[in-house]
Amino acid sequence: MTTTLDWYGCATFRLRTQGLTVFLDAYIDRSPTAQGTGLTADAVDVCDWIVVGHSHFDHLYGAERIAVRTGAKLVGSYETVRVMEQAGVPIEQMIPVAGGERVDLGEGVVVSVHPSLHSCVWSHGQMAQPSEVCIGDLGLTWQDRDQRFKELVASMSTELDPVAIDHLVTSLPGHSDRGDGGALVFVFETPEGTLLFQDTSGHWGSVLATLSPDVAILAAAGRANLDGEPIQGRLADFVADEARVLGARRVVLGHHDDWLPGFSVATDMAPIRAAFAERAPDCELLEPGYLAATPIFDGL
Repeated sequence: MTTTLDWYGCATFRLRTQGLTVFLDAYIDRSPTAQGTGLTADAVDVCDWIVVGHSHFDHLYGAERIAVRTGAKLVGSYETVRVMEQAGVPIEQMIPVAGGERVDLGEGVVVSVHPSLHSCVWSHGQMAQPSEVCIGDLGLTWQDRDQRFKELVASMSTELDPVAIDHLVTSLPGHSDRGDGGALVFVFETPEGTLLFQDTSGHWGSVLATLSPDVAILAAAGRANLDGEPIQGRLADFVADEARVLGARRVVLGHHDDWLPGFSVATDMAPIRAAFAERAPDCELLEPGYLAATPIFDGL
């Protein structure tokens, strides 16, 4: 049975493998100012599992409806589980993880959980293109970063298009007020091959070096986070270096569309293609559009 991957925009994907339907994140509803699939979480009527990388709204919002409607089990951080329980998802439908766990999804599919890092969203007022060289912002305390993040939220609440602000207000009730909840990466082991899922641009180098998936979904947005500090350089190079370290034979990008205009950007792919050609020449960079049902393991 062919394993396929559908991109719903932002960092949300639908993985179909071995007869299972697994949502990777659940942010399907989008601001009317953003292009997308035109679908909502309410349209999902088949789902066996939901695997969530972290608990920000643009990854978690929608999981509460999918889980309740379909009976799908949810795997996510302890903060994700707390938020989802408040939103009405039965606790027995959820598996809290922090890294180090292996969860049997059935049908010969197992997902392993690994600790990761969120991008340095506090370091910028708007997402930059992957060709932009970013330097500085090193050694800041938690208090410094928290103050910057609060300033970012305040600016978004006044400077975004009013329609986008309405979308944020709709998306945030019940959402975590405790940060990202601890970002995670997942490696799915299937009879056809292995797939890594990362939903934000950050990682622990010592963790990433231990993983070797056939295919990787890598986030390509914002100021990347390497071992707890913002990268000193270009996002394009960071993503290509992740592919090289992983030894992935194929990469699919996530989080790189203009999912919240006024804050996000429509990513210029040319610098990323060039960085892959230079730094990860043996890795095939796939660029599927929305809902393309990409057969990710075919030919490997």
